[in-house]
Amino acid sequence: MSQSIDAPLESSKVDVFLQELAAIQQSGSKRIAILGSRHVPITHQQLIELMTYALVVGGNRIMTSGATGTNSAAIRGALKGDPNLLTVILPQSLDKQPRESRDQLDQVMHLVENSSNDSLSLAEASAICNQEIISRCQQLICFAFHDSHTLLRTCEDAEDQRKIVTLFYFD
Repeated sequence: MSQSIDAPLESSKVDVFLQELAAIQQSGSKRIAILGSRHVPITHQQLIELMTYALVVGGNRIMTSGATGTNSAAIRGALKGDPNLLTVILPQSLDKQPRESRDQLDQVMHLVENSSNDSLSLAEASAICNQEIISRCQQLICFAFHDSHTLLRTCEDAEDQRKIVTLFYFD
């Protein structure tokens, strides 16, 4: 019985997601930043990957960071669509990234390392990195939890810079 109750809810979430995607693609190609939590269920990662793939196939340039979860899903989608339209900006040097991230990052053509942030905590380096990413984009798509303080602050900063911000909450 719960399956029939959950099915329309999931369907409506997908409809909203597809409407957002259509609105993004209608206005031509853009520089779009995709950022989000590292702690993302696999089904959400698949949606992020699919969305990113569609954005790249539509001619959009994608910017993200190198973390697991949301950013990794965005990288996978962009690599499938057109690797030349992907830029990954790391909060620290490549050596500071986890091994599973480094294997994926080896496939990225446009990779920016911020080794000057290696002495900072990951949280501090990520906040600086997110600022760099939003300074380069026209639109930010963010996947966060209500307690994702760094990501929510990044969204506020992007709005202050008059960027288009689309924020999806996982919770």
